Amino acid sequence: MKSTGVAYLLLALGLLLVCGLHRFYVGKWKTGLLWLLTGGLLGIGQIIDIFLVPGMVRQANADNRLSHQGYDQLNG
Repeated sequence: MKSTGVAYLLLALGLLLVCGLHRFYVGKWKTGLLWLLTGGLLGIGQIIDIFLVPGMVRQANADNRLSHQGYDQLNG
């Protein structure tokens, strides 16, 4: 289960050091790499993500639950 608090902590670290860590955390590898290479889209993406983090965490948790349900159904 992903935590919104951890995602915000990683976002805050990105504002100071390395951008995109919060996106890697929620499984958004492609945009995480983009944020890493572009400084969070020159900082604009980092600021926008302040508002998007809760939704990203909810989606990551929902995807995780669905993948576990599928695994459980396959393995009876």
